Amino acid sequence: MNLNISKPLVFFDIEATGLNVNSDRIVEISILKIHPDGKEENHTYKINPTIPIEHSASKVHGITDEDVKDWPKFTEVAPQIAQFIKGCNMAGYNSNKFDIPLLAEEFIRANVDVDFKKMKFVDVQVIFFKMEQRTLKAAYKFYCDKDLKDAHSAQSDTYATYEVLKSQLERYPELKNDINFLADYTTQTRFADFAGRLCYDDKGVELFNFGKYKGKPVVEVFEQDKGYYNWMMNGDFPLYTKKVLTAIKLGMAFKNTNLSQ
Repeated sequence: MNLNISKPLVFFDIEATGLNVNSDRIVEISILKIHPDGKEENHTYKINPTIPIEHSASKVHGITDEDVKDWPKFTEVAPQIAQFIKGCNMAGYNSNKFDIPLLAEEFIRANVDVDFKKMKFVDVQVIFFKMEQRTLKAAYKFYCDKDLKDAHSAQSDTYATYEVLKSQLERYPELKNDINFLADYTTQTRFADFAGRLCYDDKGVELFNFGKYKGKPVVEVFEQDKGYYNWMMNGDFPLYTKKVLTAIKLGMAFKNTNLSQ
């Protein structure tokens, strides 16, 4: 089955120094671009994260500190990656919770602007968990009747994810071969940031999704608690979350300026 897409869909997988989106770094990223005509392009980037790789992470993906010492830093490859995914939608396995937030953090650290809000995100793991409750290795065996070799190799996992999605579309008639549908289906909550600290209400208003102000509009909190914005800016929150908050804060200032004129 060919995917029904009107613009390129990028499947990608990341191997990292650990599992903390705030502080860990990418060590390998593989990107498979599927064009509307079915043409495929693949690039895999090996990256020096500039910080130690956790032993538990190395045991999973097999990449060590010694391996990465001569690899380029993310800042060196970020412009190429940004250009390659420009104008695309994105898909991955557990990507909404880990890969996309981590990639967004890396782009911000590299001072490369990528407008993720223009993209649709399809998380193949969410489809799998909703339908069958399994891991990627089991999904590949279940849907494709193949054994996943080199599991936790970014390139192997990327191609497996692509094949699994196509098989899911063939197996489940209730799934539409449409990126907008799949993005909505695999998005469990409408978040304003990737870390889930901010979400939207049914009117599209940004709300805090944690702490003492959970469920309260961000603008309302910033108006009533003048120090809360600075507390978050100085706290251990993802850079992308801070970027969204700053945009809201600037929007408030712009609105107040217009009202005063």
